Amino acid sequence: MTEITEAFLRALPKTDLHMHLEGSLEPETMFMLAQRNGLTLRWPSPEALRAAYAFRDLPDFLALYFEACAVLCSERDFHDATAAYLRRARQDGVAHAEIFFGPQSFTERGIPVAAMMDGILGAIAEAEDAAFSAGLLVSVHRHRSEEAAFEVLRAVEPWSDRILGIGMGGAEIGNPPMKFARFFRAAQDAGFPTMVHAGEEGPAAYVRDALDLDVQRIDHGVAAAADPALVADLAARGVPLTVCPLSNLRLNVVPSLAAHPLASLLRAGVRVTVNSDDPPYFGGWVTENLLACAQAMDLSRAEIVQLLRNGFDAAFVPEPRRAALHAQLEASLAG
Repeated sequence: MTEITEAFLRALPKTDLHMHLEGSLEPETMFMLAQRNGLTLRWPSPEALRAAYAFRDLPDFLALYFEACAVLCSERDFHDATAAYLRRARQDGVAHAEIFFGPQSFTERGIPVAAMMDGILGAIAEAEDAAFSAGLLVSVHRHRSEEAAFEVLRAVEPWSDRILGIGMGGAEIGNPPMKFARFFRAAQDAGFPTMVHAGEEGPAAYVRDALDLDVQRIDHGVAAAADPALVADLAARGVPLTVCPLSNLRLNVVPSLAAHPLASLLRAGVRVTVNSDDPPYFGGWVTENLLACAQAMDLSRAEIVQLLRNGFDAAFVPEPRRAALHAQLEASLAG
């Protein structure tokens, strides 16, 4: 049994490369924002809302997730939500965070793109310092059309120099990555790093699609474990997987963490990283994800450190910042 402790993990510098701003709101924050905006939630209390976090699968979760997006209405709301996540991430020992955000949930309600982007990016700029960096990943919804995705790409163009990358999430079944091949090519031609959610509820073939789209990272990707040739290809290419173990457990992607393929993928040489996804919904930030995996999979200290190094290598940061993150980890281990 592993002897890795929560205190050891929390003290180490980490990345969180797969975290959705809309999914970072604590129930108490949702009620505060609802009151601020004159809205009434259908739950009587934060405790009742938290009790509703028992999901059958990804679509069941997404129904509540999109409903909760209604509490974010103004630039102030987007700023405050981002600032709250960044404060919590730093408490967790995160040294570099990348925040997914999907504008389409809000543009359909008439919220200006400028209110979202300025609020989020303003909070990021305020939080960054020599020891902590963060950035924004703009995500489109795969259940919508490719033309709708192109509309997002055009809408965020004024902020392009402050966007780390372009991604895609949402319910996978029936929405393979190749449905958006022209969109991903356009994002890449515009100079953006790209990533796509694939192989969460979808099959290994969706992970293969993601590779064929030449994305820089694959979000989740755990279904790849069912295809040994694909695992070997992922390892050979060095394409990172931003895995979210507690999310996979709570959405019944895996029956238990002991059955989760993270350890086997890591030991096969795949560049696996550990991330929080939607931490209040799934009961854990990065430290809790790492600790749960260490315990359930009997990960060694060296394997934990490799997961952290993988995160630094997968981050969309300039090379001097990457070197500084690695140095920060080595100093922490030495201490």
